[in-house]
Amino acid sequence: MSRIIYCHYLKEESEGLDFQLYPGELGKRIYNEISKLAWQEWIKKQTMLINENKLNMMNLEHRKKIETEMVKFLFEGENVIIDGYKSEN
Repeated sequence: MSRIIYCHYLKEESEGLDFQLYPGELGKRIYNEISKLAWQEWIKKQTMLINENKLNMMNLEHRKKIETEMVKFLFEGENVIIDGYKSEN
């Protein structure tokens, strides 16, 4: 049975994540307030951000940058700005 939550990102009820995907208190907040659909949107943005900026997830500073962008995207309503990315449309 799926878990229905009020998604902070979508501003509507939606299917919640199956389990906590991110560690710590932030992970608990994501699990309780972010839907599967919103998380999928974030993963797309995260992948683009990592690739376009050539970020290395072994680098602590790069991981902090990703986490900061994730919080801004999921909880503060800010779009992720990706330097160098040009839409194909």
